[in-house]
Amino acid sequence: MEGFPAVFYSEPAVLGLLANAVSAFLVCMQNFSLFNTSISAGGAENILAGVHLILIGGISQLIAGFLSFRKYDHLSGTAFLAFSALWSSYGATRIVVGSELGLLRSNSSSVDTIPHIPVNEGAVAGLVAYILIAFILAFCSATVNYIMPFVFGALTLTLIFEAVGLFGRWALVVSGVLELIIVLCGLYGAGVLLLKGLTQRYVLPGFGNSLFNVLLLGSANRNSSKTAEEEKKKNTKYAEPMALGYLCDTISPFIMAFYCFGYIKSFYVGCIWISINVLSQICSSYYSYLRDDVYHATKFAFHGIFWLVKSWEEFTITVVLSPENISKSRESMVGDWFFVTVSCVFCFLSLNKDLLEVIHNMAFAVVTVSTIQQIPSAAGYIFFGVTCSIFTAISLYTTFASLVNSIAEKVLIPIGNVVIAKAKFQNVLVWSRKCFRRQGEELDIKENLSSRPSDPLFYICNGLAALAAIQSSLDYTVQAHMSIPWVLIPGAIIQLYVSRIDIQAGRRFGSVLPFCFSAIWATWVWLRFTGSLLGITADNDGGFTAGAIAFMVIDLFLIMFATHANAVLLLVTVMMEVVIVSFLLFTLEKLPLQFEITVLSIFSIICLYGFVASMINCLFNKELIPLGPPLFKKQMPENKEAVPSSCVLPQSHRTSGLRSIAKLLESGGVCGIPTDTVYALAASCKHPDAISRIYTIKERPSEKPICICISSLQQLRVINPPFSPLLWRFMDLVYPGGISCIVKKGEWLKRLGVGAAYEYVGTAESIMIRVPDHSVTAHLTDMTGPLAITSANPSGESDSTHHDHVINRLSHKLDAVLCDGYSNEIVGSTVVICTKIDEGSITILREGCVPATKIMALFERAKNMEQEVL
Repeated sequence: MEGFPAVFYSEPAVLGLLANAVSAFLVCMQNFSLFNTSISAGGAENILAGVHLILIGGISQLIAGFLSFRKYDHLSGTAFLAFSALWSSYGATRIVVGSELGLLRSNSSSVDTIPHIPVNEGAVAGLVAYILIAFILAFCSATVNYIMPFVFGALTLTLIFEAVGLFGRWALVVSGVLELIIVLCGLYGAGVLLLKGLTQRYVLPGFGNSLFNVLLLGSANRNSSKTAEEEKKKNTKYAEPMALGYLCDTISPFIMAFYCFGYIKSFYVGCIWISINVLSQICSSYYSYLRDDVYHATKFAFHGIFWLVKSWEEFTITVVLSPENISKSRESMVGDWFFVTVSCVFCFLSLNKDLLEVIHNMAFAVVTVSTIQQIPSAAGYIFFGVTCSIFTAISLYTTFASLVNSIAEKVLIPIGNVVIAKAKFQNVLVWSRKCFRRQGEELDIKENLSSRPSDPLFYICNGLAALAAIQSSLDYTVQAHMSIPWVLIPGAIIQLYVSRIDIQAGRRFGSVLPFCFSAIWATWVWLRFTGSLLGITADNDGGFTAGAIAFMVIDLFLIMFATHANAVLLLVTVMMEVVIVSFLLFTLEKLPLQFEITVLSIFSIICLYGFVASMINCLFNKELIPLGPPLFKKQMPENKEAVPSSCVLPQSHRTSGLRSIAKLLESGGVCGIPTDTVYALAASCKHPDAISRIYTIKERPSEKPICICISSLQQLRVINPPFSPLLWRFMDLVYPGGISCIVKKGEWLKRLGVGAAYEYVGTAESIMIRVPDHSVTAHLTDMTGPLAITSANPSGESDSTHHDHVINRLSHKLDAVLCDGYSNEIVGSTVVICTKIDEGSITILREGCVPATKIMALFERAKNMEQEVL
């Protein structure tokens, strides 16, 4: 039974296709049922169907999408997360329908007192948006296999008739028939992949070939190809999430445009669809962070904030508030200006990317401009709707281009040339900094050590929350009610996401800071915008005064920590202390309005500068925009002085550095070294005690074996181990590279130079061999002989992708760290069990930087080479 769940990890499309099939079957049965019953008799049925759609179609496909991204599957990851949002949104709509019908039935005598929710108007906008997306996914899947096109194609037609079925019940029957096609094709596809996962080969047809070759779409020019090459990230563990992010930027503005043009009277259902869609966009941001892509990670999260804030603002206007005095109250809201400014910064930062990216950012900037309430316009919503429509069209094309180019791993759909080369763009930034330096002062561009990938989004959240919190009056007004999503969403909700990212990266202070700020802004919203409703006064403050004092004490500790970071972060924490002071004065009813406006404005400006500086520094990995030095030097700074003198830090590009590491390994030391994947701890196989030290240093469980590393496959050929011809051919194809092969152990290891460490590496029956595609590691292994290696991180923590990570975490236990900068990947090697290769099968034990599909393709090639020889 343990192997069966593993199939869903190795082939997550099984779970995704099953979720689609079951969801389609649920909707099919309900459609047939509704066609034969009264339209007002489906209250409980709709609620049950909605819950099942969210659990099965939503959550199950969400898991399948996550696993697909981990398998470097661009299409499945994008499709399953998109359809997860679709089924969840449609399920939520069914729940709303069922709730309304239940109210109608229970209050039939007073129907007029029940507020009617125009479900059909809101849901049709979401369905039409997903029709476009489903069509693109069906077309792209035809370049990969010939089962998923039928599933996604039938889903596209189903969505069309589901949209028609909201107004005419006859279309529900047609939709039900199409859903049966989804069920049949989905079950067959799940069966094919299930057998493939169990047998490690295609037993049934459907996924081995495609309907047409993606290369038939043509090829863009060479300059565009260069663009894609520059955009290609080093990490190949996770699929590219850009298509998913642009896909979400298609759905949200499409629904908003429907509303702006007057097709939706109430934004109740539209808000649900956009909120769920934003969750998908946050997922694309998260996987961009995992790929170390700070640009797309910040951009997609920023766009998600915008659509979420705007949707909940319109929900407040159409559902919660009466339309009286709304326009006047909105004119005093200034949060939109922060959206405009940040979007303009993204336009500037995208100048070193392709033309399509620049156009996409410019279109979004125009969208943000159309929402500024201070710009007088009699047809403001029409302007907003037009800009949303244009942005939808651009995002749709960008989604298609990103998905196709990701599948083909080359530029087939034109995306335009690079506007400004990255090197020239960097020179422009350096020149601008030179203009502001003091006369006679030399410009020293250092490596970026102050900014982390999550910092830009942290500054965006706080800057937007501060600017949106500015009120023209301290009285409870309509503006205060509408400002709730403006402050709560970026200030509290999204900052929790920032804190989660920092926890993932192992940043202790970095994760505490956004978490505390999130609590402050959430409390701010609760008091300032609902305080009067709760009857809170100076005499009855509800404990908020004591809470403000507690926040002041906590922020003092944050200020102390920030003194060791950089000047901008220190200013942010200091200004937050002043913001909390205004919070305290409000609880005492002694807050001058001008004081609060000034404080929040300064806080927002500092955050804006912090965003620009941290974003540029992270993109170029250099401190091009200064964040200011720390007020106090750390006792253990992230540099060479921080390392105990007992830990040597030679440079990998120096021959003397390699010799010093080799000498330490030969004398029984344990060192941190770079590989073609992530950093590793290494010990010479001549010293078993050093291998035992690795277990102690990492706190690694003793039952986990350690592999050996050699410089080339030739070292194995010399000692002539008893490997089959098929194994030799397979290793010829995969070595050198980010793959570890587990083979049968034997006396040949002693001839290789693993005599003393024979019992300390591998298991009793097998040994894992690494031949890294890394010149430094190869030269080092030539000098020392076989090395016992394992990832250079405390057991259970993330891999080390920079020598600083090894130094910070393990230098006090090591003899040396060979400094080589950033690693080529952010995950380890793919582990392949080859002990039964003579029986015609291999098993992927752990998928790492090399996708399992590529491994299996190489294995099939090795077997075909055998047939050619015969």
